[in-house]
Amino acid sequence: MQQTNNIKVILSGGGTGGHIFPAVAIANAIKEKAPYADIMFVGAKGRMEMEKVPAAGYPIEGLWISGLQRRITADNLMFPFKVISSLYKARKIIRSFKPDVVVGTGGYASGATLRVASWLGIPTLIQEQNSFPGITNKMLASKADLVCVAYQGMEKFFPTVKIKLTGNPVRNDIEFNNCTKAEALKHFNLGSDKPTLLVVGGSLGARTINHSIHAGLSTLASANIQVIWQTGKYYAIQAAKAVTEYKLNGIITMPFIKEMDMAYSAADIVVSRAGAIAISELCLTGKPSILIPSPNVAEDHQTKNALALSSRNAAILVKDSDAAASLISVITALATNPEEQKTLGKNISSMAIRNSASRIAEHVFELALKGKKK
Repeated sequence: MQQTNNIKVILSGGGTGGHIFPAVAIANAIKEKAPYADIMFVGAKGRMEMEKVPAAGYPIEGLWISGLQRRITADNLMFPFKVISSLYKARKIIRSFKPDVVVGTGGYASGATLRVASWLGIPTLIQEQNSFPGITNKMLASKADLVCVAYQGMEKFFPTVKIKLTGNPVRNDIEFNNCTKAEALKHFNLGSDKPTLLVVGGSLGARTINHSIHAGLSTLASANIQVIWQTGKYYAIQAAKAVTEYKLNGIITMPFIKEMDMAYSAADIVVSRAGAIAISELCLTGKPSILIPSPNVAEDHQTKNALALSSRNAAILVKDSDAAASLISVITALATNPEEQKTLGKNISSMAIRNSASRIAEHVFELALKGKKK
């Protein structure tokens, strides 16, 4: 490790938490292995990474870049100028920082940053979270040195010789969860004599889930299913009012759950969207899951993520358009079928990949040594 302890790395990714969190986790893993590593982030101005990354303790530079809209807008007219500006600034940043490796986790800024790095002959690594890659990563793959993926069968998108199956980085408190079910149930003031449902909403994208759970509260209560319902801030007030009459049934709501390790430990069944990081968490926790892919994401990648599990009987897929009519009946059927829960839990656990951030960090070091030997 002495040869890489002074490694310099640029990480670029953002726009969504699904791109930002893996990048920060990789940075943390690099620092853990090489405390004197010099790390810089490159993101897109005005996007959430410009706040989240500094909060995690890393410096970040912003590029003037955004995606194309599906309709004619002023932003679209500015797009060519944004591309030129972002390439110019990315080149300036890379020339000044002199990284040994550049890592991209997806998002608009990573496209410009990795493109410039490859032009300058700097080793690059892509981390693709989904079972169906985004446009940026597919475009960058031909020039990248390595592509770290979370799913089998990615050869149809990326050159086989470049693929490394590493999984997606997941929060340590979830991956190394030591909380018992009894402790978790006590934390949420729930009993041990009923099946527990965890509903993971938490954003505008969870509207369908929230509405479906709201409409089915009486059915869930009648079926003796207790519920931990994360609603997101936009639905918090409605949900809190809705569950008032079901408090004695063990149905509780909260805008966000800070102790997700405890929530997973308490749960017998989980209802969730099918984002890449959420699925990676579910695989690691081994929870029987009902996935409702959001239809409002690029290239419908959540549906493809969910299919990667449901095709192996590792999760149940409910279409967003079907959720209002069928989600509650799917939940109650699964809650009364311990054998199906056991099968789903076993199958989803078999898809877990542990220590992902550490695995990716090792590949970063390999590329750094390769670059230094040139």
